[in-house]
Amino acid sequence: MIALLQRVRQARVEVAGTCIGAIGPGLLLLLCAEQGDRVQEAERLLAKVLKLRVFGDAAGKMNRSLQDVAGGLLIVSQFTLAADTSGGNRPSFGQAAAPAEGRRLYDDFVARARAAHPEVATGAFGADMQVHLVNDGPVTIPLRMAPPPAADPMQPEEGAL
Repeated sequence: MIALLQRVRQARVEVAGTCIGAIGPGLLLLLCAEQGDRVQEAERLLAKVLKLRVFGDAAGKMNRSLQDVAGGLLIVSQFTLAADTSGGNRPSFGQAAAPAEGRRLYDDFVARARAAHPEVATGAFGADMQVHLVNDGPVTIPLRMAPPPAADPMQPEEGAL
């Protein structure tokens, strides 16, 4: 899974002119599921997001997490994070998960976030959204939780003779 995390003073997402999710101070998380991603990657990514120390302490040092500051979390699906621009000027999105799988992983991520954190808002998967934010710092951090490599059929399994 790929994520782009932005520390914000406030953020909101609108669909057709209607605000469907908003937070005050906290984190805006743009989220993309890639081919091969599993629930395990979503779990690891969420744990990282909630504990990542990107908020200032009393001395102004980034030493506090989203959980420490009880900030909001706005989760917005964004398949374009999987863009491959190596082949020319038109991005390819072939590494993004298929829409049904992307929605399943996004919905699972959101459900886990809501179970683990008190203030979670979302965008609408697959919708044409307008995201408004006041970036704080600015602090913008890319995150990626890759699935483990596929087993090589030519290599013996661990412990095999």
